[in-house]
Amino acid sequence: MLLGIDLGGTKIEGIVLESKEKPIEVIRHRVDTEEKKGYLQVVDNIKSLVEYIENKIKHKFDKLGIGTPGTLDPVTGLLKNSNSQCLNGMPLKKDLSKTLDKTILIQNDANCFALAETLLGSVNDQYPHAKNVFGIIMGTGVGGGIIINGKTVYGSQGIGGEWGHTIVTDNGDECYCGKRGCVETVISGRALQTYYKNISGRKLKFEEIYATKDNDKYAKETFERLITYFGKGLSNVVNIIDPEVIVLGGGLSNINELYTEGYNELKKYVFNPTFSTPILKPKLGDSAGVYGAALL
Repeated sequence: MLLGIDLGGTKIEGIVLESKEKPIEVIRHRVDTEEKKGYLQVVDNIKSLVEYIENKIKHKFDKLGIGTPGTLDPVTGLLKNSNSQCLNGMPLKKDLSKTLDKTILIQNDANCFALAETLLGSVNDQYPHAKNVFGIIMGTGVGGGIIINGKTVYGSQGIGGEWGHTIVTDNGDECYCGKRGCVETVISGRALQTYYKNISGRKLKFEEIYATKDNDKYAKETFERLITYFGKGLSNVVNIIDPEVIVLGGGLSNINELYTEGYNELKKYVFNPTFSTPILKPKLGDSAGVYGAALL
């Protein structure tokens, strides 16, 4: 059996799958992250979740996979680049290994998403022989993961696939990473809401902005910003890794125009006379992260 943990900003979810070959759910359970109570509380909540699962199924695991916001630095062993900032600079892998007495395998949540959709989700269903896949999470933030031959590309610094922090404009908002104009500060759900508020003076959720784009000029401008910079930002990835398949995830993956207007915008900037790489909708939904963690 495989044990996976998806560590999010508001919830921690655990799952047990029967096996990689037979990924049937044995048990799933969630607890609150309680990030505001600090790092040690988060570690304690992960421990409580694992103990609950093991007691329920009467099985002791010797290792677990965990998907995290941010990534583990290969040199220092400390977590970095997490928007759950109480985790940054902390030895999460070392502490969990000691607390749980298990081997811990950690990747960021976007890598876990990409791995799950490649091996168990829409890529496996439609393009099962694809060797080079790029997975995208577009929601509150923007992340990405590269899968080559069924394995995540972690990179020498642990930042493989982090297209959310490539620069697409000089006049973007400042990002928590310290730079300005990152993809994440332009086309994430949070960034689009901020942009709409700045030009309209009104505060709306992105779902409301999207719903009024046909009769609100500010909503229309915000939506067009999403389409434009989705194409520009993603073209940088395509021009470097030239994936066979791209799969979207996160809340914004439900926007149908990304697969049509966004796709056409992407084609403008790809370094090739033609472009036919498919962009797929996700199959696993919110389960992708925790499934991917189990597959680690």
